[in-house]
Amino acid sequence: MHSMTHAEVTTRQHYDIPPAPPTVLWDLANEAGIRFNGDAPWDIQIHDECVYDLIFSEGSLGFGEAYMDGLWDCGRLDELFHRLLRADIDTKIGKWTRLRFLGHALRHRLFNLQSSRRAFQVGERHYDIGNDVFETMLDPTMSYSCGYWRDATNLTQAQFDKLDLICRKLDLQPGERLLEIGCGWGGLARFAAQHYGVDVVGITVSKEQQKLAEDRCAGLPVTIELKDYRDLTGTYDKVVSVGMFEHVGPKNYPAYFEVVNRVLKDDGLFLLHTIGVTSTSNQTDPWIDKYIFPNGKIPSAQEITAAVEHRFAIADWHNFGPDYDRTLMAWWGNFDRAWPQLSNKYGNRFYRMWKYYLLSCAGFFRSGQGQLWQVVLAKNGRSSIYESAR
Repeated sequence: MHSMTHAEVTTRQHYDIPPAPPTVLWDLANEAGIRFNGDAPWDIQIHDECVYDLIFSEGSLGFGEAYMDGLWDCGRLDELFHRLLRADIDTKIGKWTRLRFLGHALRHRLFNLQSSRRAFQVGERHYDIGNDVFETMLDPTMSYSCGYWRDATNLTQAQFDKLDLICRKLDLQPGERLLEIGCGWGGLARFAAQHYGVDVVGITVSKEQQKLAEDRCAGLPVTIELKDYRDLTGTYDKVVSVGMFEHVGPKNYPAYFEVVNRVLKDDGLFLLHTIGVTSTSNQTDPWIDKYIFPNGKIPSAQEITAAVEHRFAIADWHNFGPDYDRTLMAWWGNFDRAWPQLSNKYGNRFYRMWKYYLLSCAGFFRSGQGQLWQVVLAKNGRSSIYESAR
């Protein structure tokens, strides 16, 4: 665990008796089996009573920023968020911060936050923070998406099995051309070229990802391009997109699937690997939007099927959301162990931000609100019979 800052120590010593929360917050927490300043690992330890005002005025954004600033702590953030989300507290607290949430929802409804002009922002603000963070956190394939834990006992095996599952679902054959929309650090591109003998073109909006992916795929029939998906040309036997659709945005779903339809051969297959949510919403979490994935939006099944209709037939829909909980907990363990080597460069506030991000997301999937979908799509009229893999 990190060492406390001077401010944190001073704040903690300030209270002989921790300040009690307003009744409404006490009642909401109690619904989720959580107490303020209680003894359970998932209880919230308040160091400054301004946290209560921040929750009322800023909602989840204020809650997250207060944690980053050391104003409250929790022994098990993953379990805290599991309980909060399972009890739907995020929705219930919304009535107290409705005006702020309304503004955030309208922002997503009225503006195209994932336009071509904005497409590279997430690369610059998240994926370009430093490859060292991701190299210490992720497995050797540098897979920054959910692993497949059915037969795996560790992160490396889970990510290897995920990559192999994708290749098997796509029925990759030697000599085929594979397009990867959002190629990350080249883990899947490298795997598919090495193990399945395909030629790969990967695109990314991150300069840091492109640079490392090119190094990792040197000597293989892999091309990595810095490009927005809307600028794609050519034709491919198979297309895959892993953990990128969350950055596309509902206003662009029709255009996204139209691009895939245009570049995919008539008898080809497209595999979409994406986080999903159980119900359609016009908003995303304000804290995640500000600090982790700017302009992101998690799709619902309804949003995907509406955009797919008339363009593709759904050949397979596989949900293994609980595997993301295990993946995130493994990432957190790796990051926490590597922190002594990273701390001088990134500082304590970044540590708390990254911890809050990974563990709150683990709780999100553990609660069942978060899903992980692999959807295999075929062009309408595809002649070959499709049999999915598991």
